[in-house]
Amino acid sequence: MSDNCPTAQLNHLDWLTSAYQRVAEAQGYEGFLLYSGEPHCHHADDQAATFRTYAHFLHWVPMPGLSHSWLYIRPGTKPTLYLHAPADFWHLPPELPDAPWTTRFDIRPTAETAPPRPPRGRLAVLGDVPAGIAERLGGELNPPHLLRALDELRVRKTPYEVDCIREANRLALVGHQAARDAFNAGTTELDIQLAFLGASRQRESDVPYQNIIGLNRHAGVLHYQHYDIHPPASYSSLLVDAGRSVAGYAADITRTWAGNDADPQFSALIHSMNVMQQRLIEAIRPGVSFIALHQHMHQALGTLLIEHGLIHCSEEAAVESGITRAFCPHGLGHLLGLQIHDVGGRMTPDGQPLPAPQGDPALRLTRELEADMVVTVEPGLYFIPMLLEPLRDSTAGAHIDWMKVDTLASHGGIRIEDNVLVTKENQENLTRVQMTS
Repeated sequence: MSDNCPTAQLNHLDWLTSAYQRVAEAQGYEGFLLYSGEPHCHHADDQAATFRTYAHFLHWVPMPGLSHSWLYIRPGTKPTLYLHAPADFWHLPPELPDAPWTTRFDIRPTAETAPPRPPRGRLAVLGDVPAGIAERLGGELNPPHLLRALDELRVRKTPYEVDCIREANRLALVGHQAARDAFNAGTTELDIQLAFLGASRQRESDVPYQNIIGLNRHAGVLHYQHYDIHPPASYSSLLVDAGRSVAGYAADITRTWAGNDADPQFSALIHSMNVMQQRLIEAIRPGVSFIALHQHMHQALGTLLIEHGLIHCSEEAAVESGITRAFCPHGLGHLLGLQIHDVGGRMTPDGQPLPAPQGDPALRLTRELEADMVVTVEPGLYFIPMLLEPLRDSTAGAHIDWMKVDTLASHGGIRIEDNVLVTKENQENLTRVQMTS
């Protein structure tokens, strides 16, 4: 973190206070009551699922994992934090850090889980709150028009938020290097996952999303959800999509490496994908349509497939016939912040929906880029039989070199992902700036 982080964090809270006041005035609310949330047990079990603090609560209170706590915000007064900290010998109660941000709140430790009773007036109750509780408080539960306005406050990041994401990238990259070292040593997916967690200094319940550690064909399963405990017969490829959080703000980084048993063309494809990804990032600046950038990715992917002899047609034909989408079915990227797929990516600044194009339903960011947004840029190239096989006997399939595709199928695929800040003039790659080599 930068040396001015405490000051930046205080400035962030001052800005947030003013922003909530503007929203309150525009929509006629006199107070907001935000619930941090609470763990929920699995059905017919006494074990709880992994808990994540409500992101709008975290926007104010940088205590990931804090549960059963309430934040009351009334414009013109200091926000009140009802911190759930009971005397307990089963669990360690939360402790407030000795940090300047705590001075911005009236903090009231409590053993109670029930919500406070705010003063009379129009109240919005936000978070995972039962409807009956909101009704007893006389509040409106999660009003959509209000949530859209608060989501928009998270679309552009303050310097403090960018600082957190930058630090999360630094820590995550240490984990990625450890994962690559474990891969080169010839270990299992589980061993690679443990190497990442150890080097990035986090336990599995703390990661911002379930890490993807895919060896060989598993690299072609976009959200591969297992960690094989058995070593593979060969080491062709490794895809690691893994992150880290700082004060709730996430890094989301993907790297792909060729193994000792990789086909030489796979290594060449990784290099070309890396060059393509960096060129896409260089095109980022305020006013650029992310949909247009996504479409440019498909054009560039068509060119790459031609250059490597995987297809024999024009770039335009590769895109129009659906060939490039069979090789890359997901979107170019998404907003990043307190959530991996952060809010506001598919709406206009005034809250109107901006749906994904019909041909690209998985695209999670459909608006024009603005200064202070943080986005991921993650083009992919995969050899997924479920997507490619339907082309084999089609007109489009006649343009594909199936011998090469079949050779590379055992490698799964390639994805390279960085986290990028949109600046006033262009962009800053928060991931690459952390890299020393």
